[in-house]
Amino acid sequence: MEGCLLLLCLVSLFAGAQSRNQTPSITTDYAQVKEDTPTNEFAFQIETYDPDLVPNPLTYMITGPKASYFRVDPNTGTVTVRNPLERDDDDKGVFSIGVVVSDADYTVNKDIQIIITDANDNRPIFENAPYNENVKENTALDTVLFQVSAKDADAGLAAVVRYSIDEASPSDGLTHFLINENNGEVKLTKKLSFTSLSTFYQLRIKATDGGGPAYNGDTVYQSNTAFAFITVVDIPDLDPQFLSTPYATAVNEHSPVGQSVFKVRAIDQDTGINDAITYSIEGTNDLFEIAASDGIISVKSDIDREALLDINFGVVLEVTATEVNPSVLGTQAHTTTEVRITIGDINDNKPKFYSCGVNPSDPCVEASSFTANIFEHSSMGVPVNVLNIKANDLDQGENGTFELSLAGLDKDAFSVSPQIADSESLVQIMVKNSQDVDYETKTSMVVQIIAKDPSNTVDCCSTATVTIQIKDINDNSPTFPHETYNIKVDEHSANGTTVDTITATDPDTMDVGNIRYRLLPDSILKYFDVNATTGRIFVTNSKLIDREVISLHSPTLQARDQANNTGTTVLEIALTDINDQTPQFNRESYVDYVKEGSNLRIQVQATDGDESPNSEIEYGIVTSDYSANFTIDPTTGWLENNGPLDREAMQDKDNGQVKLNVTATDKGSPPLSTWGPVVINVEDINDNIPKFRKTSYTFSVEEGKKAEFVGSVQAVDLDQTIDHNRISFSIVSGSFGQFIIRTFKDKPDGYIGNITVDPDIELDYESSVKTFSLKAEATDLGSMKDTVTVEVIVLDVNDERPQFKPIGPLLVKENTTITEAVGNIEAVDLDSNHSLVYQLVSSRCRCNGSLSLGPCSEDWFNLETTGEIMLSEDFVIDYEMCEQVELEVQVVDEFTQKGENNSATPGRIVINIEDINDNAPAFDTIDSLYVVVSESASVGSVIASVTATDRDSGKNRLITFSITSVQFRDDVNNKTTNVDRVFRVVTTQEDDKYVGNIQNDEALNIDVKGKYLVTVGATNTEEPKLFSETKLEIFTVDRSLKVQLLFSKTVEEVKAAQSQIVLLLTAATQTKVEVVRAEPGSPETRAAGDTVMEVYFVNANGTALDSDSAETILSKSDERFKLQIEYGLKYIGGTVVTEKQVDPVLFVLLGLVAGLIIVLAVMTTSLVCTRRSYRTKLKAAKAMNSAAKVVTGGDGKSGPVVPGTNKYTMEGANPVLNLNIDTATDLGFDEEGSNADRVSLNSLDCNMDIVMSDRDTMPMMMIQEEDEEGGAHNPCSEPLGEALAQHGRKKDNDSPSLTFANPSLSTTDL
Repeated sequence: MEGCLLLLCLVSLFAGAQSRNQTPSITTDYAQVKEDTPTNEFAFQIETYDPDLVPNPLTYMITGPKASYFRVDPNTGTVTVRNPLERDDDDKGVFSIGVVVSDADYTVNKDIQIIITDANDNRPIFENAPYNENVKENTALDTVLFQVSAKDADAGLAAVVRYSIDEASPSDGLTHFLINENNGEVKLTKKLSFTSLSTFYQLRIKATDGGGPAYNGDTVYQSNTAFAFITVVDIPDLDPQFLSTPYATAVNEHSPVGQSVFKVRAIDQDTGINDAITYSIEGTNDLFEIAASDGIISVKSDIDREALLDINFGVVLEVTATEVNPSVLGTQAHTTTEVRITIGDINDNKPKFYSCGVNPSDPCVEASSFTANIFEHSSMGVPVNVLNIKANDLDQGENGTFELSLAGLDKDAFSVSPQIADSESLVQIMVKNSQDVDYETKTSMVVQIIAKDPSNTVDCCSTATVTIQIKDINDNSPTFPHETYNIKVDEHSANGTTVDTITATDPDTMDVGNIRYRLLPDSILKYFDVNATTGRIFVTNSKLIDREVISLHSPTLQARDQANNTGTTVLEIALTDINDQTPQFNRESYVDYVKEGSNLRIQVQATDGDESPNSEIEYGIVTSDYSANFTIDPTTGWLENNGPLDREAMQDKDNGQVKLNVTATDKGSPPLSTWGPVVINVEDINDNIPKFRKTSYTFSVEEGKKAEFVGSVQAVDLDQTIDHNRISFSIVSGSFGQFIIRTFKDKPDGYIGNITVDPDIELDYESSVKTFSLKAEATDLGSMKDTVTVEVIVLDVNDERPQFKPIGPLLVKENTTITEAVGNIEAVDLDSNHSLVYQLVSSRCRCNGSLSLGPCSEDWFNLETTGEIMLSEDFVIDYEMCEQVELEVQVVDEFTQKGENNSATPGRIVINIEDINDNAPAFDTIDSLYVVVSESASVGSVIASVTATDRDSGKNRLITFSITSVQFRDDVNNKTTNVDRVFRVVTTQEDDKYVGNIQNDEALNIDVKGKYLVTVGATNTEEPKLFSETKLEIFTVDRSLKVQLLFSKTVEEVKAAQSQIVLLLTAATQTKVEVVRAEPGSPETRAAGDTVMEVYFVNANGTALDSDSAETILSKSDERFKLQIEYGLKYIGGTVVTEKQVDPVLFVLLGLVAGLIIVLAVMTTSLVCTRRSYRTKLKAAKAMNSAAKVVTGGDGKSGPVVPGTNKYTMEGANPVLNLNIDTATDLGFDEEGSNADRVSLNSLDCNMDIVMSDRDTMPMMMIQEEDEEGGAHNPCSEPLGEALAQHGRKKDNDSPSLTFANPSLSTTDL
């Protein structure tokens, strides 16, 4: 028992101790967290101590401004990184946060210190980048050019920065510059040159930190780059250079003083300095001067070409170009070149006479008087003796041509030779008339020689006087009676044939009989000889005396006396010809030279050995390529051109030669002819200027390549000779010494100028000039020239692929129409000379709530080549179509020369479309016309409905409906009134559509006819509240149009088959069938179990069929059989008529009575037309006997039929009157005078107003009958029509006079 008590006490004590909860404590004082710890990763653990034996669950929480960096698990105390950590410069990465720990009873707080340990997560940042330095090309080596500096925000080794040059452009920049890796000083290590090396260097300097540990334990090195741009500054250390040397030009003598002759041009080879140049002429020069500023050489003084004979009619000037400012050496830089100027001749000198010595080495002296001698009676053509005279015209070429002639009293005795001379010629005076040279008459004779320049009209002539001494001879010579003897002898006469005997006399008596004869010259002796003593002349060789060879021999017959004095006479021995020779041209060929554009005149001559008329010759030209260009005089043989001669129009193969064949034909019978060649050399003149084949040229060349080929220009000169079409190319401007051009022959014609970079020059794209506009000149040897612009584009070298920068999604509201860019996608290219072009690869859209992207049906966004994203003008952004667009973009570097030119991965940008309330509710396409049957429309019935949708999303698409107006149009009174509280609209939602059900708020009047005009509006619930509306037409059908159908079925059976009956009625009438009720028939028909169904046949246009129309339409439809057979349709009408069983005997009696009545009516003629109600008769005739007759009729049809139709025994017949007429009862009215009656009863005789219903799908004919009471009686009215009209008025005096009739039935059937 005691033990139990002790145990109980211990348990109580333990329970008490347990019940006392003790305060927990926080043991964590600080925590170290790496700066680059990723979010959601473990940071540190909050350590706690709870002295309770059974600790309560603890809840952890952190507080303080810096607590936002972390997230603590409230149950475990595990702290993770919430936001990226960053060591601030203010707290150096050490800060405090509050820790709150609580259990069920206690809460403790403690601030713990958080130490953010540095991670190498910062790149070195360059200060003042980029770096631009100008360095003179003569800067000394090891000179510090500039210093770069970069700072790293990290700590420790990660903040230590070292420098290096990663890349240089051009690449040889790596050898010119060196950077100190510790302090960033950039030094010059290799000489610079503005002209021979690059003028611009780009250095990519890299700064790399010392590295530091990362979160994962790896050592990370961060680096950054900056660009340094070094421009080499030119200094004046090169001499100037003349362009387009060598220089050669021409100027005419006596050109005006000051006339510009030529322009030289020199440039400073120090293109960076481009010092001004002055020009001067070295040495002694009195003829030309040069403008110091522009290098134009002009005439200084009068120039006489003939005074320059010792220097070959030309002048060589030594021209010096000197820079204005001193060079780096302190001297004036200069250069010298030669300019050759050819002096052109003009006709400024007249011919003059000179006396020359006997020896060729003796000088000639200008003189005007000369002496000579000659024996008297010297033969014609014998020159005078000891006359050394020369004529000279100092002009050149055609200007030096002059004419010689004689003047004076004795001019007829002599002749001068030559008559025309070029520049210089020896002059001879020859005997022209030997008889006038007679010593016994004159011992001396004087003549004047006149030298005339025909092209000089001012000072043209010079005169020289020549005195000729006549030497005496023994003139008592034998003389003949006649000076000339004309003798004829047949050619080929026999040897020894006497030709003639001629003797001479001598006044000297001692010579009588002693005269001896001989023929002169000795060459004649092979043809003829003379007897020395008798003077008989005879033939010595018959074969040689050929007239075709020599037609006339003119030997001299000499008589010699004892003193050897002689006398002579001339024998003209003519050989008689026979016609045996063809014409022969005097030359083997004729060659002439004529400059193109000039006129040709050359005479061809041919001889014919025959005598006239066989020797008369006519000339002609043989047809050839150029024969049409020439004419020849057929008599004289003068050949001339009949149009301008153009060397360029000739074929190249002819080389300027025109070869003609000229014919000579005699007038013998038959005529004999021959031909001779005429070669006309059309000399080319420089009449065409060189022409470049293109109006301009554009070439490109990569930088840094010496002597690189740039491109070729081509020019052609249409002149035909090399003297005139030889072209040389030069660059006259725009080159700046960077390019040279060399000339080569082009094939097949013309010349080509190859432009290359100067072998000593490297083009630099980074220089200020990236495009050179050169002016190239093509010059022929005649200084005719053409120029063309050559654009040379310097290309940069590009080999890095562009990369896209990250970009977040864009948000664009729908319907935005801004013209600015909605966003921009950007790429970077490490190349300095890049051209980035952005291209839209594809557009994908997320549309209609789809979870995936697909093709876009409209391109809402355009990507400019600059990377700007623009709105397309062709489409409007529509959130209702697509809510997100993703553009895939590619960037292309157009200047890439090596490797791929596009980014390795395409850029993508997401554009989210923001919805706005921009769509008004849209009513669905509905039939705005509704029909309501007033009798069947109870309050709250849905009479019409509208549906609407809104393409917006969310709240923007909510719709409510309202009725804004209701009007009623009364068709009877033809007026429209506003009505209230007739309809209301109830808004419901079905899927994505909103439905507005139009309900009637009150019972509709079943007695009025017309339509309600209801305007329904749809409105958004959110701003802006967009609104749209639609109009409905609700036609009312009054009870006057209710139709009753009588079925031989019970009410239950009819109701069970009601849907099928409605379908059949709808198909037959093409109307909407509205069933009001189905109930038992009248007391008379209830016993038979009949049922009356009350229905409305409503057309779509708001009208309805009355009972007559319904009956007519149903009678013609195919559905009537099924309605009658299957469902027992017995009657159609506005009222129910009890159907009675008719006895056949009664039917026969009624028929006889009817026949009797008809006969009586015809006989008495008191009744023109029986006014009977057709409707009453027809309905009364629907007896079973009638049906029985129909069944047993000849057409074989069986079963009951619908009364009122014409489908009985004969088509179109009246079922009651379709009986066989007994001829015994025929009173003969048809034969006597009843034709008029018959005609009058024909319904087709009268013009009835027939109106077609507008809306009925099965047209009904409506006959407008004339009201008897309201107007005169219509004699053409049919009896049946009159009866119907009366019947209608009896039923309802207020009803309109509009009835429906079967158009296929008329009283004619009666």
